[in-house]
Amino acid sequence: MKKTTMVLADEDKNVLEEMIKNFTEEKYEILATTTEGDKLIELINKYSPDIVIMDIVLQKCDGFKVLESLPKNIKTKVIVQSSLSIDGFINKAISLGAKYYCIKPFDIQTLKDRINDIMSPEAQSKVFFNAKTTNHIEEKITNIFITVGIPAHIKGYQFLREAIKLAIANPEIINSITKKLYPTIAEKYDTSASKVERAIRHAIEVAWNRGKIENINNLFGIKVYSSNEKPTNGEFIALVADKMLIEGA
Repeated sequence: MKKTTMVLADEDKNVLEEMIKNFTEEKYEILATTTEGDKLIELINKYSPDIVIMDIVLQKCDGFKVLESLPKNIKTKVIVQSSLSIDGFINKAISLGAKYYCIKPFDIQTLKDRINDIMSPEAQSKVFFNAKTTNHIEEKITNIFITVGIPAHIKGYQFLREAIKLAIANPEIINSITKKLYPTIAEKYDTSASKVERAIRHAIEVAWNRGKIENINNLFGIKVYSSNEKPTNGEFIALVADKMLIEGA
């Protein structure tokens, strides 16, 4: 059986020792550990491990710097575990490529389950949020939809929610809206990508037909649109996702 290779990084050596104990099973292989962010970058480049588990708070340079340094095509999946539960930190880590963010103290079995999820073939484009992050994002999207005037009973409402969450987790997906974003949503809801596109377009049209343009412009802080022009699906999704990322989602 192929082992899942790992590099562990935490400023607290006691945490590192505890993780080493927890990942001594046959299915895991710990290649290295460190307390320093710059050393972690070196170790990732040297070993290309399957998984990196790291804190945001590290010596020399922090976890955000580590994430920023990683090449976009790297196969290594990063899990952040930290006592920093500020939503802005969580979403910044996710936007920089982290696949999962868990708050200390963490449950080791849940962490192992997420590693299994992340390493599964079908999980290549997914991001795994913890409950705290997910609930907060859901609440903020709901508030935006109420302000904009998108009713909950139409099919595009749920598709649009999913699209915004995907764009928050991976901003680059907006550049592959027809090849990645629509098909990802379609697979989740057992429908077709074309139906997802049409339903989202209808949801945006409903908001504009309700005439809540002033609310929309107030929401984004600038006059974005007039009543005679509607954004494309991609423009609207990107606008909402960017607003939430700037505000720390």
